[in-house]
Amino acid sequence: MPAMTEGAPLRLDKWLWFARFVKTRSLATKLIIDGRMRVNGAPTHKAHYAVKVGDVLTFPLGSHIRVIKVVALGSRRGPAPEAQALYEDLDPPRKIEGAAVPSGAFEDRGAGAGRPTKRDRRQTERLKSSE
Repeated sequence: MPAMTEGAPLRLDKWLWFARFVKTRSLATKLIIDGRMRVNGAPTHKAHYAVKVGDVLTFPLGSHIRVIKVVALGSRRGPAPEAQALYEDLDPPRKIEGAAVPSGAFEDRGAGAGRPTKRDRRQTERLKSSE
């Protein structure tokens, strides 16, 4: 059971870090300052925005757009199950239109296949250029 603070709002950058959406508070601050964070539909550029229980956060994460409802405010950055108890995912992750194909999508090789040969590389490049 996560340790929760009742009533006292929490900084947005801290909450994102507690909920394990970002690895560091610096990355959380950058996500917010870049203007990619919406709280209850309104854009925010302030990392010190006070998050409350019931707020809905919308932000891009990787190649997906996340829509998260704050269920609880944490008091520490705990293990993953504790972090997942802090929010409710309102929308499963959606792809951002125009997102690049992840690198390595065509280069999947079986275990033990060894290093690709020049012929393998050429076939991969031909496959990539056909799209």
